[in-house]
Amino acid sequence: MLMTPGPTAVPAPVREAMSRELINPDVDPEFQEIYSRVVDRLQTVYGAGPDRDVVVPGGEGILGLEAAIASLVEPGTEVLCLSNGLYGDGFADFAEAYGAEVTLVGADYDEPLPIADLESVLASDTDFDVATMVHCETPTGTLNDLGPALDLLEAVDVLTVVDAVSSLGGTPVPTDRIDVCLGASQKCFSAPPGLTTAAISDRAWDAMAARDPHSLYTNFLPWRDTDEGFPYTHLTTEVVALETALGLLLEEGVDAVVDRHEAAAERCRERGAPLDVDVYPDPDRSSPTVTAFHVPGRARDLQRALREDHDVLVATGLGDLADDVLRVGHMGHNARVDRVDTVMDALAAVESG
Repeated sequence: MLMTPGPTAVPAPVREAMSRELINPDVDPEFQEIYSRVVDRLQTVYGAGPDRDVVVPGGEGILGLEAAIASLVEPGTEVLCLSNGLYGDGFADFAEAYGAEVTLVGADYDEPLPIADLESVLASDTDFDVATMVHCETPTGTLNDLGPALDLLEAVDVLTVVDAVSSLGGTPVPTDRIDVCLGASQKCFSAPPGLTTAAISDRAWDAMAARDPHSLYTNFLPWRDTDEGFPYTHLTTEVVALETALGLLLEEGVDAVVDRHEAAAERCRERGAPLDVDVYPDPDRSSPTVTAFHVPGRARDLQRALREDHDVLVATGLGDLADDVLRVGHMGHNARVDRVDTVMDALAAVESG
């Protein structure tokens, strides 16, 4: 049982869609129709208004993070990176690689976003061009409240880039307040890895056009209008799979899917309470898509026992938390109480054995 926080288990209808005869995306008009349906369905999942275009480049979700920076940043661009996690820090690395003047407003990984520090920075410097942040920091299972940060950044007219890769489709995302909102196929959509999604505002498109990035692959601009074709051969099988996955999500209903994620998360944490595990870093800030249990020095052993003795695969932490955090991904197809119970029954058996 694959219960990692991405890639997630892929349900049978999506796997079946992947086995269909291959379509040539460059010459078969049917593929353009499929891509258009994917974009339309994503507009609904994102809750994107008429001033947001959705694009779906070929490339795993990290492509979106780098492409957002590559499309908006050139040497000397002032970038503010708000972070309380590994992926928030990673935005700063990308921005520096593209020559940006980076200000990192960071907090420890077990803390909320440092809003007071952000307010202090903006009180003395409002010349930032771009600001980045992460909605769900998957390595710690933290769901960040973006509202206060977006309020401050809107007041000084800064373009915002948000990594919503592991929250989109599982919990509401304030897309219409974000200039570039990033997602990916392999998380809450329960499709295979390989596709980036992005909802991009009109003013972000204007900034990209003014920047005129030279890259082809890490560049959103060529995807703005694909009526005459795609910038490069698209990943047809992954696009067909994502179309089916989104169809399943919308058939169930966005609100119902959100409720299902919340129920699965609640059960996971309820079942963890009697065990020798605590929710990391704070249950009140935990994402409905992933639960991180604090198990100092035991994560790898627990992961191994769950895999070898119970055929359940979960994830450990990353970086400094690699052996201190055990992560259960209840997202997408896996956001079901019965699947969570299977994992937690196995964990209880490991802990008692």
